[in-house]
Amino acid sequence: MMLADKQAELIADLTLIENAQERLAALSSYVAGVQLPETERDDALLVPGCVSRVWLHCEPVDGRARVRCAADSPMVAGLAALLCHLYDGSTPSEMAAVEPELWRACGFEKMLSPTRLNGLASMRSCLRDWAARQIPLAASPQ
Repeated sequence: MMLADKQAELIADLTLIENAQERLAALSSYVAGVQLPETERDDALLVPGCVSRVWLHCEPVDGRARVRCAADSPMVAGLAALLCHLYDGSTPSEMAAVEPELWRACGFEKMLSPTRLNGLASMRSCLRDWAARQIPLAASPQ
């Protein structure tokens, strides 16, 4: 499934939940699928710019991103997990190009503090940077 299609499906699924607070609470269901084990939470994986500690780990698996995360705060863990779930299994090119529309489309932008939104932007920046490093450089002109 293409990343844009996956995002549209996630938005459709989440917006079936009419109450925005319940929609936000439902994000905890994504945590288990992308959970970074405690034994792998190294300081080098901490996302800068997050008030809560958020660990983010990306690795290439068969040409696709395997994205896992963890966070100290349950709410942040759910938000981070949704973002990781979105990009998990995508190609680096898709990951670099497709921006998350989830926050706006699901109404989370209106519910989250600027600090949390900045943390999510920092996570996105880390994911984009990792993806860019995975994309082979075009052959240099001779």
